[in-house]
Amino acid sequence: MQTWSSVAVPRVPGTAPPLRLYDTATGQLRPTAPGRVARMYVCGITPYDATHLGHAATYLAFDLVYRLWLDAGHEVHYVQNVTDIDEPLLERAARDSDDWVVLGLRETALFREDMEALRVLPPRDFVGAVESVPEIVEVIEKLLASGAAYRVDDPEYPDVYFDRSYTGRFGYESNYDEAAMHAVFGDRGGDPERPGKRDPLDALLWRMARPGEPCWESPLGSGRPGWHIECSAIACQRLGMGFDVQGGGSDLAFPHHEFSAAHAEAFAGEHPFARHYVHAGMIGLDGEKMSKSKGNLVFVSRLRADGVDPSAVRLALFSGHYRTDRAWTTELLSGAERRLERWREAVALPTGPEAEDTVGRLREHLADDLDTPGALMAVDAWVDEALRHRTGGTGSESAPALVRSAVDSLLGVVL
Repeated sequence: MQTWSSVAVPRVPGTAPPLRLYDTATGQLRPTAPGRVARMYVCGITPYDATHLGHAATYLAFDLVYRLWLDAGHEVHYVQNVTDIDEPLLERAARDSDDWVVLGLRETALFREDMEALRVLPPRDFVGAVESVPEIVEVIEKLLASGAAYRVDDPEYPDVYFDRSYTGRFGYESNYDEAAMHAVFGDRGGDPERPGKRDPLDALLWRMARPGEPCWESPLGSGRPGWHIECSAIACQRLGMGFDVQGGGSDLAFPHHEFSAAHAEAFAGEHPFARHYVHAGMIGLDGEKMSKSKGNLVFVSRLRADGVDPSAVRLALFSGHYRTDRAWTTELLSGAERRLERWREAVALPTGPEAEDTVGRLREHLADDLDTPGALMAVDAWVDEALRHRTGGTGSESAPALVRSAVDSLLGVVL
């Protein structure tokens, strides 16, 4: 699947501190320790609607991870999937009398445009579920052969399910207890009421073909893959086990990331799937989580059409910590637009206060679990001083350029 165009990332003088990120599995803030190539997998969209600000906040958070690894001298192998076959996509297509393939292609194209406009660095591998069906089937066949998977006793639709007890570690990634798992499983793509399952929480691997549904011929029988196995197969194939960061929104911690890890670990016979499980908070509007089901979405494409500067969108979302559930408001955006205007005014000056310490503080804040509020305040302090002394005729001629490059490189904001 075609990804989107990248942007040049300036090199900034100085030494980058190691990046520390909060790991959901251990509940600790731990340093990432990539090798020469840092490996990251971030779960992508199900393309049945346009990119909203909840999506944007998640992908901007992991864009910062990408940028900080680049700043530290790593090459980055970033993989992102597109769930271009799943129930929500089929349901939306049926509701709107649309072709599910056309709908998926259209919304994926819009997503690429939104990511490119927001200056999100593209993944090396941007992979659709449909194109991955052969490798997904291969993984499921091996899970069946090992006893990690089974078919339900249903002569008409003998679907394949994963036995969640197989690895003996189920629950380690999300740290959900049994009650919490049961409370959300059905609302997050699970089917706890399916007859014939060994456990209500076992997850679908292969859905046998039903009348009127898209399907693929395979040794498993005609059908299509479940959701979680898609990411397991794509990540294992492109990154291998034990990659550095598995990322996504906090609503993916269970069941999606829990099962993605369990499937991969059962298939590979290795642990862990990823060394860090990192989750971004939810974006709300009018006191509720922003989601398609609630119909309270603010779309990136709508903001772009209204002439909102993408750098202002980045600053607005960075004004809150990535792990925090937070609200989008018109005041938040207008504040970000004022901040962007001041920053641009300051770096346009012929001279400015020395900036090496500012760049160092910017790096330190971002390396501390992506502390973007602290990072913005560090730049604000330099900007305030630069604007106070704009007519003084003293200062460094190179400082404004250094701040401009650092803000571009580390925050992805154009000044």
